Amino acid sequence: MSQNSKIEWTDATWNPVTGCTKVSAGCDHCYAETLHERFNGKGSFATVTPHPERLEKPLGWRKPRRVFVNSMADLFHDDVPDEFIAMVFAVMALAPQHTFQVLTKRHGRMRSLLSDRWFIDGVLPHAVDQRTTDDYEFRYPLPNVWLGVSTEDQKWADIRIPALLNTPAAVRWISAEPLLGPINLSAYWLHGEPGWGPEYREPTSPTGLVVQDLVSIKPALDWVVVGGESGPGARPMHPAWARSLRDQCEAPRVPFLFKQWGKWCPPAREFGQSQYDHVTNEDACQVVSMAGDLLGRPWPGWAVQDITRDAHVMRSYRKTDAGRVLDDRTWDEYPAVIA
Repeated sequence: MSQNSKIEWTDATWNPVTGCTKVSAGCDHCYAETLHERFNGKGSFATVTPHPERLEKPLGWRKPRRVFVNSMADLFHDDVPDEFIAMVFAVMALAPQHTFQVLTKRHGRMRSLLSDRWFIDGVLPHAVDQRTTDDYEFRYPLPNVWLGVSTEDQKWADIRIPALLNTPAAVRWISAEPLLGPINLSAYWLHGEPGWGPEYREPTSPTGLVVQDLVSIKPALDWVVVGGESGPGARPMHPAWARSLRDQCEAPRVPFLFKQWGKWCPPAREFGQSQYDHVTNEDACQVVSMAGDLLGRPWPGWAVQDITRDAHVMRSYRKTDAGRVLDDRTWDEYPAVIA
């Protein structure tokens, strides 16, 4: 738990839950597991533990900030009780000065729980009432909570994004990190509910019919975050995958954030005119195809025609050296804050 997070897209982390279990390929080299087990022993991360004593931590943070909820867990893991999730949401409701960023791979439980009238009308307002005696106007979905899903490749994008779009949320986003393959989002830009204007009663209607004006068709996704994998065993991200997602965000004007290259970065920016020039360290390079296949290591003098046209040489760097510049600029775009 930190008020000054090093994660590029947030300001602080808040961990009312710790521990998780793997569900897909994006979990293979989980940084949270590595960090947790460094201090608590091998296998300890698989024990999911709610921490009630941490619940009210954000209420003491006066300065508004973006808060990543559970960087060391998944809030919608099966081992987290419904009532505890409600308490987490209650705290978020009572701290409207902050923006809370929730990210999950448990898309099904998120959708079912946050759409459940029992949760919305019973558990959640009760949890809020337990924490305040002030006159509090409960609004749902919470306007300061951004709900996101992890989408490491097309398979999981097609599974998790539809569930996200059917979940009540003020802001919906995806984290394509670690990005392990190309992702096409065209099916999701205009999928979901349109944006509606304020409700009013039609004065010319004898029945006083309630009418709403269609203001605009807004993209169903409000934010796209992309990043490569870092740490031991990290898999390279083809540069074209990141560029494609950036370009897909341009037409619907969806904010795009490029978080990092991770362990693997294109060597062209350092070594010369071509990605194949002056690559001399076999052990520090990998060739990745557009499909995500690793095609081996290059050797000095490897010509372009020796590999498939769409493959790319990626060189191993420290994460800080690889940086987060994509095509000569840093991409740090965010959704507009909802009042």
